[in-house]
Amino acid sequence: MKERVRAVLITAHGTTLLIKRVRPGIAPYWVIVGGGVEHTDASREDALLREIREEIAGTAHILRLLHELKNDNGETELFYLARIDHWNFDDRTGPEFSRTDRGEYILQEVPLTVDALSELNLLPEQFAAVLREAVGRGELHTTV
Repeated sequence: MKERVRAVLITAHGTTLLIKRVRPGIAPYWVIVGGGVEHTDASREDALLREIREEIAGTAHILRLLHELKNDNGETELFYLARIDHWNFDDRTGPEFSRTDRGEYILQEVPLTVDALSELNLLPEQFAAVLREAVGRGELHTTV
């Protein structure tokens, strides 16, 4: 089964970067930056850094593994905590961005608060709950 890696990207302002997905016939939802581990990636962390470069033209420092889960497709998803130094969504290069049938990808900087995260349809839901709990306990601010 394929592995997926994602990063909760913490900015210098204490916010996080999320991608809002807008697709025809589906209510908007938000996802955490990341994607699949490829056979050419030296490690999971290298895959994550590649995805960050592709999806938001960003440079990040991975701090630690935050959570692991199995998604509905049976794939392992690894969620890391990372500090993002800079990004430029206009310079993204991921292959998904050239496909017109995939809908819109909108990068948003979201306050890293329980209230702000609760207002979003953040997927996967299992991780959204884990993230809100970690934020509520103050676990993310102390590591950056």
